[in-house]
Amino acid sequence: MPPLIRIAFVLLAVLIGSWGGPAGAGGRVQEFLPRVQPSELFPGADRFGPAEGEPPLTPVFRGGSLAGYVYLNADFANATGYSGKPVNMLVSIDPAGVIRGVRLVDHKEPIVLVGIPERRIVEAMNVLVGKDLRPVASGAERPPQVDIVSGATVTVLVMGDSVVRSAVRLIRSGRLGASGAPSAASAAASPRRSVDPDRSEVRDWQALLGDGSVRRLSLTVGHANEAFRRAGNRAAADNPETGDPNDAFIDLYVAPVSVPTIGRSLLGEAGYEQLRARLKPGQQAIVVAGDGAYSFKGSGYVRGGIFDRIELIQDGQGVRFRDRHHTRLGDLAAAGAPELREIALFVVPEEFRLDLAEPWQLQLLVQRGVGARDKAFLTYDLPYALPDRYLRIEPVQGSGTGPQAAGAAASAPAGRGAAGPPSAQANGSETSAAGDLEEPLWLRIWKADATRIGITGAALVVLTAIFFFQDALVRRPKVHVWVRRGYLAFTLVWLGWYANAQLSVVNVLTFTNSLVTKFSWEFFLAAPLIFILWAAVAAALLFWGRGPFCGWLCPFGALQELSNNLARWLKVPQVKVPWGLHERLWPIKYIIFLGLFGLSLYSVALAEIFAEVEPFKTAIILKFARDWPFAVYALTLLAAGLFVERFFCRYLCPLGAALAIPGRIRMFEWLKRWPDCGSPCQRCAKECPVQSIHPEGQINVNECIYCMHCQELYHDDRRCPHMIQVRLKREKREALSSSSMRGGKEPGAAPARPVFTHRGDPIRESSASDAPTA
Repeated sequence: MPPLIRIAFVLLAVLIGSWGGPAGAGGRVQEFLPRVQPSELFPGADRFGPAEGEPPLTPVFRGGSLAGYVYLNADFANATGYSGKPVNMLVSIDPAGVIRGVRLVDHKEPIVLVGIPERRIVEAMNVLVGKDLRPVASGAERPPQVDIVSGATVTVLVMGDSVVRSAVRLIRSGRLGASGAPSAASAAASPRRSVDPDRSEVRDWQALLGDGSVRRLSLTVGHANEAFRRAGNRAAADNPETGDPNDAFIDLYVAPVSVPTIGRSLLGEAGYEQLRARLKPGQQAIVVAGDGAYSFKGSGYVRGGIFDRIELIQDGQGVRFRDRHHTRLGDLAAAGAPELREIALFVVPEEFRLDLAEPWQLQLLVQRGVGARDKAFLTYDLPYALPDRYLRIEPVQGSGTGPQAAGAAASAPAGRGAAGPPSAQANGSETSAAGDLEEPLWLRIWKADATRIGITGAALVVLTAIFFFQDALVRRPKVHVWVRRGYLAFTLVWLGWYANAQLSVVNVLTFTNSLVTKFSWEFFLAAPLIFILWAAVAAALLFWGRGPFCGWLCPFGALQELSNNLARWLKVPQVKVPWGLHERLWPIKYIIFLGLFGLSLYSVALAEIFAEVEPFKTAIILKFARDWPFAVYALTLLAAGLFVERFFCRYLCPLGAALAIPGRIRMFEWLKRWPDCGSPCQRCAKECPVQSIHPEGQINVNECIYCMHCQELYHDDRRCPHMIQVRLKREKREALSSSSMRGGKEPGAAPARPVFTHRGDPIRESSASDAPTA
């Protein structure tokens, strides 16, 4: 079977295999139990019992006594991560409701598969071991928080939420014999509270804010600094968003707009009616709005579809919103409402039954950079209790509880000022944000990154000048060689290892996917250097094709070329790939790119995993600080490049293939050729570092990295046979002219022909008889 057909069959098998969904919906705990031993879940345990109930709960026995239970988190609670697939964990819990162990048994999370070591994720989850969740199930305590892992925030939060929520559900169900729910007697004695659907009016902003219909959390940069300092993280405290501690860190507002009066006031009549038509029976919606230096949205929801900075919590259960629950609002309709930078309408997922008649809270996750890669985290709570004016409270006869008491309890937390921990309290002033509209988040990121943006912009200007004035540069071969090496060193060290501005085929797949789903410039603008480089590459495609990026702006390409230069200097033998084999290896990278592109139409996350065929993350972003298989793979490609210059670029790079396709539309031809190039002269073809010149003489722009070596030869009258002829004819004319001026004396002997070297190879100057004819 031909190799290409075998590759096609492999790709088809991968696609078909990945298409299969999870096994039945009736619970999968029995599928994963063979991966663990009973003693790993409970010390001394020796066997599992048969699964019980739905969702299945498996007892674990120690001899003849019950040690506890084990269950699969995804059977009880949502555990969907970035990949769109559940993160499966076996959770062991004892009859008293204490978590005894968490085992990660199956997942498809790309950040864990190809980036952050799995052990770090497991260590973050281990803080839940030993937690008694009965107080959480009864509502007496808040849910415990897992340790955040920088770079995998969403994944860890989803996993922690899933374990806590599944355990709380089990406890409340009474299946453990340790229910934390209130007793039937106390429940019967409590008044029945519900939202009054008949109470509907339109109120202004100050009225809504004044009685707690809209709740506010107000923080300054100084508040956040002090909170990080008290948490023992001075590095985060010393790295504020702005230099003035009195600047607004965040002004956060929340309100349930499925309540008729609040909804009509904040959304307007038309907006509220549209929301009503969208909501299903029992489903709720809230508005979250914010201003200041910190965004409650961030950019995580664009990358992975999850708003990882806010969480809705009630009775120990929490939910995070995804992009499908979100609608962007331009402003609030209430009279006197301030202009706020971010306003979002969130529809609460159906599986989370938010009871607006009972207290709930919005939790804000604050993250701040510490050093180049790490982050520090804090949480703030914004509690909400619906004012009694919106409630219908029906007392139970004989309970001794009346509407007044219930109403007082409901409205007690709903004051005018801010809510949350002491560091989250406002100064007591409700200053209007009107006329002080903050800049978009991406713009503030650009301003904060002004130095690196300036350096990158200057480097692109220099490269543009190199390309536009290439003739003047290549006429000076020594200058050209050192200018190129210097620029490649800058690309590798500063652009790659320092700024981490390595473009990837994943960027292409993500951009394409966003065009067919929900496109937003905000995500792409949030990474200034990547955005600038892609804009420069897009412009360069029109002028020069893919060469400017592949040959000058790719850090991994620079690493390959510079290491090969060093190998040549050390006299490492170079392998010349036969032309027939070389042109048959070209298509491999196009096959890889098409396979990744097709896979991304099914799952971008899965395509990101297979995109590890690019060693960019290992060699450039993580600087080889990865698990050994990734490091060995990258080093193997670099080792191959010591013998075959730019081995990976030539045959395997999917990004190069992706850029070559639109590069065909370039509007100008900058690389000059003589009529006798290729027939009979083969010098450029033989010396092209990536063999992009056909034996017939034409340059394959799909493979050209625009190193300009052929242009250096084009102008060199000591190495190019055509130019040698031109020079010899010129020298002959000059000699004849000089002879006639000296009275007909013959010119002296011709000067000795010097020996030139190029890329370590001695070159003999051709004589006139050696030069080919046109």
